[in-house]
Amino acid sequence: MNVKKAVIYFAAILFLSACSSKHIETNMSEVIPNFSYTSQDDKPFGLQDTKGEWWIAYFSYTHCTTVCPRTTANMVGIQSELNNEGYTPQIVSFGIDPDNDTPEVLRNYAKDYGADLNSFTFLTGYDFETVRDLSINTFRAVLEKGALDQRSHSYYFYLINPDGEIVKKYNGMSEIDNDLLIADVKTVLGK
Repeated sequence: MNVKKAVIYFAAILFLSACSSKHIETNMSEVIPNFSYTSQDDKPFGLQDTKGEWWIAYFSYTHCTTVCPRTTANMVGIQSELNNEGYTPQIVSFGIDPDNDTPEVLRNYAKDYGADLNSFTFLTGYDFETVRDLSINTFRAVLEKGALDQRSHSYYFYLINPDGEIVKKYNGMSEIDNDLLIADVKTVLGK
């Protein structure tokens, strides 16, 4: 093979692999255990509801006065931007105050933030130790009861692949990371 043909062949391979690439840079690899909890609509929602789909998760609670107002607003903004471009990945908020965050409270919280509940699910229906275990042992994030009925918890957003594996975490307080999450979702869903 002469040099000209080799260069054309190599360029074609690079072009074709770039066109079909749905790969993103990852920074995690944790498999989410099977679960079935209760949604804001007081219906079961579990891992089987996300099977075969890319989805996003984070942790929040409705009377948080520090992190959650910002992360929930950011997540609703991410959802809105993705929806406007035709992408509708499931977004799951694992509630970290299940004693207070009933389905009705979560519905009102979602409404207050303008979350589109067609693809955004707020979960409850477990005890604190269950969600604490999930946060610490699967999402590798702190979750502790703090003073004045507040919680110390993660402000990260997580991208989960169709096999239920967390593949990447993003700083949910960072505009740069939120933009990266949007770009990564577009890449993996690649319409």
